[in-house]
Formats: sequence, structure tokens, C-alpha cells
Amino acid sequence: MLFGLCNALSTFQRCMISIFLDLLDECMEVFMDDFMVHAESFDAYMENLFQVLTRCIETNLVLNFEKCHFMVTEGIVLAHLVSSRGIEVNKDKVNVITSLPKPTSVWDVCSFLGHAIAHPLSKLLQKEVNFVFDKACEDAFQELKTRLTSTPILQAPNWEYPFELMCDASNSALGAILGQ
Repeated sequence: MLFGLCNALSTFQRCMISIFLDLLDECMEVFMDDFMVHAESFDAYMENLFQVLTRCIETNLVLNFEKCHFMVTEGIVLAHLVSSRGIEVNKDKVNVITSLPKPTSVWDVCSFLGHAIAHPLSKLLQKEVNFVFDKACEDAFQELKTRLTSTPILQAPNWEYPFELMCDASNSALGAILGQ
């Protein structure tokens, strides 16, 4: 696949899906050049792995075995730790956020807002406004760092229980939570 093509990623994803289409619902997940094989038992896993590796051979799909991990109970998937406990925040990503220094310029605030949206901080981006990192900005910055680095564990829903959708909105924000 050539780099720089505007639709290269979507083309590659469609290619991967077409290669493994019949296995996707049954025993694997595919995201770009990463995939996971799963099963309920050791024997089922070995059969599923055999099917996937056979498909790779049949389609001349080359794997980098240094990056392959077999028979693991947890692993990093799309920058999250996935295990039997659920989906957790990757600690390395948390450490990057907690070590961020306080913004000292408009550019620093823009960079930080790429990770989160906060009303007091966004006011610093307005034209013809002096850059004053006041107490409200400091509080928002610290609160965002705390919230971005807390490590909730996402668990699959229990389909036996009802769902509840909670919504809230204000002049500067909109939010929703789907819970049980």
C-alpha cells in the first residue's frame, strides 16, 4: 500500500475485512493491520488460530512474528489494556498526561485542548484577549488532568438488565451517559 494516498487506510481496512470476512463474527476482530483471535477454550482457540494463519498463507499476508502475541490473557489493543476485567486506560498514556506542564502560551493551550475540551481554557484562545492563566484556568487544567488520568474499567453490559440514557446540556457543553 502506498503511503500518502488519501484513501489508503480505508482501502487497506476493506482489504483486511474481505480476507477474513467469514471469520469476523466467529473468532476474530480486525482493525487496520492489527487483529485478534479469540475463543472460549484452548482447543477452540487453536482451531481458530489455525484458520486465521491458513488464511494469511493463502492470501500471501505476511506477519511480523516479533509483534505477534499468542495465548495472552491481556494486551494493549488500540491503546487500551483489554483483559478479563474489562477495558482499562493504558498507564503509559496516563503518565504522558499527568506529566504535562502548565500551559504558558496560546499554542500550549491549543495543544492541550487537543486532548480535552474545557470552557475556561478555551477562552484563552479568543482573539485580542490577554493570556492570563488565572485560578479558573488552573482549576480546569488540573481537573482535566485528573479526569483524563483516572482509570475506570469499562465492562461489557449485562444484557439481562435495562439500559438508562442520561443527557444534559448547557450553553457550553453537551453530554450523555448510557448506563445500567
